Amino acid sequence: MNRKSYTGKNVSVSGPYSHAIDAGNYIFFSGQVAKNSTTYVEETGSIKEQTKQCFINLQEVMKASSVGLDDVVKVNVYLTKMKYFEDMNEVYRKIFKEPFPARTCVGVQELPLGADIEIEVVVYKKSK
Repeated sequence: MNRKSYTGKNVSVSGPYSHAIDAGNYIFFSGQVAKNSTTYVEETGSIKEQTKQCFINLQEVMKASSVGLDDVVKVNVYLTKMKYFEDMNEVYRKIFKEPFPARTCVGVQELPLGADIEIEVVVYKKSK
């Protein structure tokens, strides 16, 4: 398999990884935190603001790979505190429509760049 990588405009990389890797019918998107944005000013905003920014960053990379939120089949959400769960869900419900993608949400001790939330997705590419 030849891997093809995508990079999102206005999204920074904080380590040796690709923003997304095309693996045939699926594209695997690396986790995004609010602080990955090159334009995000308030790095310690509310969990709602951070969740929105995570999805903005993911959508920037999706644009580069010619897919969108309707193509997302799996979402992984990592939270440093499970008390953020309901606020994250409030934003999440506005991002996706039914049927919602499959999802995992786990509590973690720490995230890169001191973030409170990180979100990664898997996209299925429709045949053209």
